[in-house]
Amino acid sequence: MNTLIFRTVAPFLTALMLLFSVFVLLRGHNEPGGGFIGGLIAASGLAIFGIARGVAAVRRALYFHPLSIAGCGLFLSTVAGLLSILVGVPFMTGLWIYPNLLGLEVPLSSVMLFDVGVYLVVLGAITSIALTLEEKEVAMEEKEME
Repeated sequence: MNTLIFRTVAPFLTALMLLFSVFVLLRGHNEPGGGFIGGLIAASGLAIFGIARGVAAVRRALYFHPLSIAGCGLFLSTVAGLLSILVGVPFMTGLWIYPNLLGLEVPLSSVMLFDVGVYLVVLGAITSIALTLEEKEVAMEEKEME
């Protein structure tokens, strides 16, 4: 399955899937989607890239270890919940602020912070699992060749 066409198309397909995953993440408040499915789409894109180019290429592209990404996402999700306690409302209550950026009112919410955290947890965890499985498969193939 590791053909020249697949190795050539995989980076473009991965970039497209990562872009689509961000779209699904951002549209998840008003339409179907959100952090979980967006993270799955992004992890699937990285898995395709790993199949085509190898685990080392994915690790170089990520820059951070996948479990560090998952840990950051867990931290963001926790902060989103704790913000409501600091304000004095029940845990995980959505909070909104409306800052003006360059003369434009931008609504920001703790719900979006939670969704980004879920996105990162799913991306990091699933990518870590996929990379580990791919490394084991390559090691088994090398062992069989000996």
